[in-house]
Amino acid sequence: MRSLLPERVDELLLLGAHCDDIAIGAGGSLLGLCRAHPGVRVTAVVFTGAGTPREAEERGALGALCPGADLRVAVLDLPDTQLPDHWRRVKEVLRELAGATRPDLVMAPSPHDAHQDHRVVAELVPTAFRDHLTLGYEILKWEADLAQPEVYLPLDEAAVREKTDILLAYYPSQREHPWFDGEAFTGLARIRGVQCRARYAEAFHLRKLVIGTGVPATPSAATREVPTPAAEAAAREAAVREVVAHEVAVREVVASEGPAHQGAAPAPRVGRPACAYY
Repeated sequence: MRSLLPERVDELLLLGAHCDDIAIGAGGSLLGLCRAHPGVRVTAVVFTGAGTPREAEERGALGALCPGADLRVAVLDLPDTQLPDHWRRVKEVLRELAGATRPDLVMAPSPHDAHQDHRVVAELVPTAFRDHLTLGYEILKWEADLAQPEVYLPLDEAAVREKTDILLAYYPSQREHPWFDGEAFTGLARIRGVQCRARYAEAFHLRKLVIGTGVPATPSAATREVPTPAAEAAAREAAVREVVAHEVAVREVVASEGPAHQGAAPAPRVGRPACAYY
């Protein structure tokens, strides 16, 4: 099975509508990526929750899920459950991020998510990040909105256990939800692992993927290298020398025919081009 990720990941961009979205959807993957690429730059932006206890939860959890990373976390103050009414601000933030970061991988909510806040972020991400590998993570919750994913990142048992422990330790405000427990998180990871021939996995949705042939493309007329003036002059000189050499050869052929053949052009000889006589 081929990997979509480059051999070296230098920068990650994580996007969430709420505090805990990123950790639930991609926490195990973050543990693996940050340990595999020490010092990776990680920018995490959450659109709601600023100034609430959930902001502290988010900062603590992401710090634990991104070991050894150069982590920057921004939690914004847009109103929870109302992001569709503030989509312009969401889009502005995404455009600002596109100009300020160079991520090798963008992780964001899935476009299949039934939650309106998740969905508006997912729909706007491609408008700002058109040439990036963008994966939509899934969040198990009350809505029956899980779709069949296309991308899997295998996890070992230790990573799943560590992710689950971090979720339960750093998000006490979410423990009242019936879907927020270790059994649910581990169960989904086990199902996704079965689907990619691993013990456990996190799964993602991929909206668009551009592939290549592996063969260098022939440069188009627009991108072909333009010769320098010196190169053009050298080419002209070479062409002139070729013409002069051809004229000399013609004169030598005519002279070798002798006076009897001067004044009238003889029939061409077999095996010699007719133009050699003129």
